[in-house]
Amino acid sequence: MTTTTDLATRLEAIRAKRGYLLPHHGLMALTAPDLLDAYDAAYTALALTDRGLSHHDREFVWLAILIATDEAIATHHIEKFYKAGGTDTEVAAALSITATVCGFRAYGFIRDHWAGHLPGLDLENLWLDAVRRAGTGADARLIHLAACVVQVCNADWKGLEWQIRAAYGAGIAEDELAEAISLCMFPASVPYFVEAAKVWQKLIAQGRVAASEPYRAWAALSQGGHGT
Repeated sequence: MTTTTDLATRLEAIRAKRGYLLPHHGLMALTAPDLLDAYDAAYTALALTDRGLSHHDREFVWLAILIATDEAIATHHIEKFYKAGGTDTEVAAALSITATVCGFRAYGFIRDHWAGHLPGLDLENLWLDAVRRAGTGADARLIHLAACVVQVCNADWKGLEWQIRAAYGAGIAEDELAEAISLCMFPASVPYFVEAAKVWQKLIAQGRVAASEPYRAWAALSQGGHGT
């Protein structure tokens, strides 16, 4: 049985590591301490351990994810972004990118219902131009990464296809793209991350992006789920 002392010790360790506590930390510490340990290890590997993205770039992507998912409580990412050298201009760009990508449904509507009536419109290029303009003030790499994660958060898989193809066209590193998309796991949901990986895998398997050999090997594996 978890004692009051055990609970306080566990929570202080979390606070010392992250600099803050959230309500679910205490609930897990009280009722499922092994789950808390596993959750903390997963969160640490996902959000705190350095992989390919710099602290600045990772926090820029986090801002887009949090705005897209209405995640108001995670304000520590704002502080982390500024401490990593982020600027007001870049925050404005993250906001503008997110707002624009959240409006992708309008382009989807034209694509699905009016494309035959508007043969002169190159919708995909119009869309990507809108995203680039929205990201004015941010590095081009970050515009692509932010646009991809917002499409994941919105579960707009056709839009994600467009964004991933654009990311490849711009020479975005695959490992950076993978890291950015993985950050969606907690705020946007693991199922959305699963579907995003499926979209990406399909693009590679169909030869629609120029993937590297390791990513082609991943795409060639059978990963359809239970019973497939």
